[in-house]
Amino acid sequence: MLAGARVLVVDDSRLMRLGLIRALKELGIDSIAEAGNGREALERIRAESFDLMLLDIEMPEMNGLELLQAMKLEPALGRVPVIVISSSEQIDTAVRCIEAGAEDYLPKTFNPTLLRARVTTSVDKKRLRDLDAQRVLELQHEKDQLERTQRRLDEELGDAMAYIRASLPEPTTAPLHIDWLYQPCTELGGDAFSYHWIDDDHFAVYLLDVCGHGVGACLLAVTAITVIRSGALPDVDFRDPSAVMAALSNAFPCEKHNNMYFTLWYGVYRKSTRTLSHASGGHPPALLLSAPDAAGCSTVERVHSPGLIVGLMPDMMYDAQSMVMPEGSSLIVLCDGCFEIADMQGKDITFEDFEGFMAQHGTAEDGLHALLAWGQGIHGPGPLDDDFSIVRIRF
Repeated sequence: MLAGARVLVVDDSRLMRLGLIRALKELGIDSIAEAGNGREALERIRAESFDLMLLDIEMPEMNGLELLQAMKLEPALGRVPVIVISSSEQIDTAVRCIEAGAEDYLPKTFNPTLLRARVTTSVDKKRLRDLDAQRVLELQHEKDQLERTQRRLDEELGDAMAYIRASLPEPTTAPLHIDWLYQPCTELGGDAFSYHWIDDDHFAVYLLDVCGHGVGACLLAVTAITVIRSGALPDVDFRDPSAVMAALSNAFPCEKHNNMYFTLWYGVYRKSTRTLSHASGGHPPALLLSAPDAAGCSTVERVHSPGLIVGLMPDMMYDAQSMVMPEGSSLIVLCDGCFEIADMQGKDITFEDFEGFMAQHGTAEDGLHALLAWGQGIHGPGPLDDDFSIVRIRF
């Protein structure tokens, strides 16, 4: 129990020191140092590490009480437990020593059993304190490492989010008036969208939603949207929504992407004929809002062609449908996070509720922001449970 303990015996009496050293060795303590006064002891504990100090009270140059007071001024020295050795007439001084930081005291005429008990208790306490201090240091080191890692991850997530936002298309006013709203529910969402002119007559708009959130979902979303935007599907006519959907399903099988899949709405507007061809895979319908009436309200038509989730199985076929876009109408392409919103009691709003809101507000200049505010009001405090992505094109 006391093996390996290092003890400093401080007494101006050589005979007393020898007696204490002999008694300590009988307890199994071999590492014992000596000091003849408080000043010498102070220098030793500054230079060396001890598990215990046996300290006489009355000594020249610096007595035991003065040594304890000096140790209090140097916090690092206070970790050394001290047992003062006092005679019967020094009890009051011994009490003052304990008040000054001593661990315990022994009378100068001590018996071996009492010495063992006091020494063992003090050494055990010191070791426990050292273990606690070491654990505190280790925990602090772990905390510092975690904080550094978290800062680095936050910076990387911030860079990733900045990249995603920079990759989103700019709103436009001509030849089509296009605006959008993007609000991920976490640092990195699984939604992505874009639009571009395929040629002078054909304009593509598309929005996809990867299952889940976080880095994996975000990487898949960005990769898929980049493939569409860059036309990187061999031998595919990007003016044909059904061909694009089928090629994407073969290009992104879920078993090769950590079992992640995505839904997609893809449409192509032909300017010369004002027709929109569209196809989708597992995605919510887009909405066609008529030009608003005198009261500012629109009729709502669902723009949807059913199809299976993209990447679910190979060689899937998708059907495309076409429609004419009336003058003054607006096309709303969205993810399910725009309407799958539960209130604070857990009750979900319906798609019909969403359509009703869009009929009244969808063509207003601030209609998309009004929709987000409406959803947040229903949801209550905190971020929405899913990404909120919506694109509006006015014809």
